Amino acid sequence: MRWRGVFPAITTPFRPDFSIDFELLRRHVGWLIDHGCRGIVPLGSLGEGATLSFEEKCAVLDACRQAAAGRVPVVAGVAALSTAEAAALAREAAARGCEGLMVLPPYVYVGDERETAAHFRAVIGAAPLPCMLYNNPIAYRTDVSPEALAELCAALPNLEAVKESTGDVRRVTAIRAQLGDRIAIFIGVDDLIVEGVQAGAVGWIAGLADALPAESVRLFELATGGHTDEARRLYDWFLPLLRLDTVPKFVQLIKLVQTEVGMGTPTVRPPRLELEGAERDAALTLIRDCLRRRPPL
Repeated sequence: MRWRGVFPAITTPFRPDFSIDFELLRRHVGWLIDHGCRGIVPLGSLGEGATLSFEEKCAVLDACRQAAAGRVPVVAGVAALSTAEAAALAREAAARGCEGLMVLPPYVYVGDERETAAHFRAVIGAAPLPCMLYNNPIAYRTDVSPEALAELCAALPNLEAVKESTGDVRRVTAIRAQLGDRIAIFIGVDDLIVEGVQAGAVGWIAGLADALPAESVRLFELATGGHTDEARRLYDWFLPLLRLDTVPKFVQLIKLVQTEVGMGTPTVRPPRLELEGAERDAALTLIRDCLRRRPPL
């Protein structure tokens, strides 16, 4: 498992009746890989994992594995209401041939530090796969501090990466101070990627890559290659779109961008609803303006 590069957190495409469009899912995965993405991460927050049944999650993993065809790793997003169900999904992902896991905090219940650590220990320890811990205190209201992360790394040899989504670039340097190269740090909020790379991140769990993989990969390569001026020019163009990844309706917005580039539909599962009225018009104005000014690569 090589924890490096752009790993899109992929959306789950739905038909108008809310069933999963597996044909579009497989086509999307292949398209992302063709444009240079180094891994595929289904079933995360952007993948509307909370609205999928256990059986649907397994079917999504199968479709992603088929589409990836061994070209890049499939890293299964693992989250559930209970630790037991999350551990069961981790084992199932391993049995179905996934190459890694991205382990989320539990849905709904907000545990304290001891409970959060116990959950991650149980789920990461449930399957013999390289694992990424997803730390997003903004969305999940639990924060794994660098010190707590170091303790988990000492206990779990297969904890190899962290998706850092605090939105604070100082957290990258704090993790590096605690763990050095023991763990691969991925940025998990799109509008912090250049700063995160400069601080020491080696990967990007990307949202807008679902619609703009070539631009995402190019931006990451420029940032990691030290091409500061060229990276800044591309970043300045990209930022209005990247910021769509950081608001409550990020799923609807990213799916709308996918629709505009011809690689997705706007359909989301309730309780989410598609954008409409002035909200949709404003989003489309921003998206279309950015796409009109899309720079050549």
